[in-house]
Amino acid sequence: MNTIDLTQRNFTSPGQGYWPDATPEQWNDWQWQMRNSVKSLAQLTGKMTLSAEEHAGVLLANTKLAMGITPYFFNLIDPFDPECPIRRQMIPRIEEMTYAPTDMADPCGEDHDMPVPGLVHRYPDRVLFLVTDRCASYCRYCTRSRVVSGVGEQELELDFDRAIEYLQKHTEVRDVLLSGGDALLLSDKKLGDLLRRLRAIDHIEFLRIGSRVPIFLPQRITPELCTMLKEFHPLWMSVHVNHPKELTTEVREALGRLADAGIPLGNQSVLLKGVNDDPVVMKTLVQKLLRCRVRPYYLYQCDLIQGSSHLRTSVAKGLEIIENLRGHTTGYAIPQYVIDGPGGGGKIPVNPDYVVAKTPDSIVLRNYKGDIYEYPEVAPAENPASDSNPGYRRLEFFDPIEEREEITSRSWRAGRRD
Repeated sequence: MNTIDLTQRNFTSPGQGYWPDATPEQWNDWQWQMRNSVKSLAQLTGKMTLSAEEHAGVLLANTKLAMGITPYFFNLIDPFDPECPIRRQMIPRIEEMTYAPTDMADPCGEDHDMPVPGLVHRYPDRVLFLVTDRCASYCRYCTRSRVVSGVGEQELELDFDRAIEYLQKHTEVRDVLLSGGDALLLSDKKLGDLLRRLRAIDHIEFLRIGSRVPIFLPQRITPELCTMLKEFHPLWMSVHVNHPKELTTEVREALGRLADAGIPLGNQSVLLKGVNDDPVVMKTLVQKLLRCRVRPYYLYQCDLIQGSSHLRTSVAKGLEIIENLRGHTTGYAIPQYVIDGPGGGGKIPVNPDYVVAKTPDSIVLRNYKGDIYEYPEVAPAENPASDSNPGYRRLEFFDPIEEREEITSRSWRAGRRD
């Protein structure tokens, strides 16, 4: 287990770093940041020494997923450490060209559930609305690398009119999530017009935006943007932070502007090898998120995207991290660990086993310390739980009688509250 750099608990600014000549007006202009993104080997020259794997990856990047890093976010990279957690997320590596047998171009099966261009309708009451194929910076584990950045194997087809028409007809849809790419890269006017069209559909109850822009490009979260977003409540936003180093002074202020606009904020992290696959790092991250008024929402097992095997961890590692959060920090800070079922199964919760055994009349549990407790099970009156009742199906992890006797003699009585 690593020890976290104490400075990463604090909020600091990366400053202008390699762009000292930019005026304050330029540096704080999100469109200037986008125009000056680091996209090529030439732009990296003089800023960092690439490893052989990174050098080869940068040369091949634009054949699969473009490289693009805003100047602001680039300044978080340690130029001397190839294992820097920000660097591992942003700088292409040659390993991206190696596909494991289980890798998939569309690991979440979105294309299969797309009734009209750009609209994914998988769950009964909600849809994913892809509104652009561009991001402020490009994560090397991107689930939609096939369609984002302009160099993927597919082109993201968009048709807002057909999507709106579909939503008007499908009255079961009550929740629309805007994503892409990144919806916050749309202009205030274009984003506002789209939100207005969605809000005009009576059966759509609330809207969500999924965005990494507040992290990659906090300059985009302007007072004008926040004022516009306030028109469309209830509006929620999911951001994407993977490491405490990403939570800077600028990001905290940007998230604060969104929170002050009445937008509930949740965070979705991806479990990544060498980035956040450590209980100490994750605990620091989730606690720091709460200080930014962001609720840790999901911790994703890394999808089986092609060329991402060097960034994936075991599921056991994810469970270990959740176990080391539960009971050791506030429940508000503990995300739900999920795996997106490969090929389109949707989000599947994965939890440590806190249920030790089940019997017809009780459930035996362990807490975060490993202490054992028994809670009485109440059988439905119309279908009492008994072995003689053919409608009752016993569910258990092991022999309930033998296990219960063992638990009772060992520690259950000591832990039970009378």
